[in-house]
Amino acid sequence: MLATIQKQENSFIVKFDRPLSHSVDAVWAVLTENGKLQKWMNNLEIIDLRKNGKIHFNMNDGTDAYMEITITDYVEKEVLEFEWGKDTVRFELSPTNSGSILVLLEPIGELTEHTPKDLAGWHICLDLLSDLLNGTVHEKFPKEEWQKWFAEYKQLVDDVEKI
Repeated sequence: MLATIQKQENSFIVKFDRPLSHSVDAVWAVLTENGKLQKWMNNLEIIDLRKNGKIHFNMNDGTDAYMEITITDYVEKEVLEFEWGKDTVRFELSPTNSGSILVLLEPIGELTEHTPKDLAGWHICLDLLSDLLNGTVHEKFPKEEWQKWFAEYKQLVDDVEKI
């Protein structure tokens, strides 16, 4: 399911909606427990899980290099928001009759050439998260699938820029 991009006054908001047939507890665990988190987003490592806590974005380049990211909002089993470059990424989780819904929101100050790459990356990561919940672990990042979604998001960003 493709994300949506809405133009705001001086920015944009990207929204991914992922209905999941898993409980809030199960989804929260894959968002916040490093052993599970790193199976769908291997760069992230939770260091201090709380508002104003820390996450490491590991470079995974053979060194121990990482960037420290601040958790900007946190409500257990409901909200996890953290810095993402100049912007933030926010996960909102709520129960449904058939499981839960995970919403990823990314406010973007400026659309750039990198934006569709980032959005395709989040799309794939959310697919990997869903697969993990369903019992499938991917050993490698699915680059071909990413390329397909990159083309879709490039078109979406181009369309939004025309508005």
